Amino acid sequence: MTPSVDSAAVPPRGHRVRQTIEQLRGRILGGEWPVGGRIPTEPQLVAALGVGRNTVREAVRALVHAGVLECRQGSGTYVVSTDELAPVVARRLTDDRMAEVIEVRRAFEVEAARLAALRRTPEDLAALDGVLAEREAAWRSGRVGEFVEADAALHTAVVAAAHNGMLAELYASVGTALRSTVAHAMGDALEPERYVDHGRLVAAIRAGDPVRAAIEAGAFLEHPSGA
Repeated sequence: MTPSVDSAAVPPRGHRVRQTIEQLRGRILGGEWPVGGRIPTEPQLVAALGVGRNTVREAVRALVHAGVLECRQGSGTYVVSTDELAPVVARRLTDDRMAEVIEVRRAFEVEAARLAALRRTPEDLAALDGVLAEREAAWRSGRVGEFVEADAALHTAVVAAAHNGMLAELYASVGTALRSTVAHAMGDALEPERYVDHGRLVAAIRAGDPVRAAIEAGAFLEHPSGA
């Protein structure tokens, strides 16, 4: 006779999903996967967490819905927040509130640039150089969507270089709004008059000049593109 399996030893599917969500949240809150960073691939999560592929998929989907994670096609899944503020911001985003979004971005980005100039590490500078090059390449490609993502990545890297966890989390919560303002300003094509050089901002951060970095960060938000 085949011995019976104690059903209590095998948690129900919903329980496994909830446990997996909490494990993912724990790693995010613990800093293993920082805001702005990419989480491991689905197969890697299956191996690391010891659960099935469908369980991982449902847990990740739940955190995407909550605004904690964001799936970017062809790139992976990224941490965009450690709370659920992001979808609240997204729901309030309308065309007639774009000016408010720019004001909020200015409050975050100017201070982030100032702090980045004071706190940047060699690793931060390398990351900034990389995303700046990607932004330039995206502009040359002429593809609006690609440029919007690359521009957002640069601003996120500046915020990361500020080494202020709360600022990074709050900034990540307006990530969708950030992309929307740039996409809205760019329209259907990348026109030369809408180009804004961010090399001076990166240079000011590299030079450790907080005043100049803050000025540069504020200046491009005055530009029609807001990028």
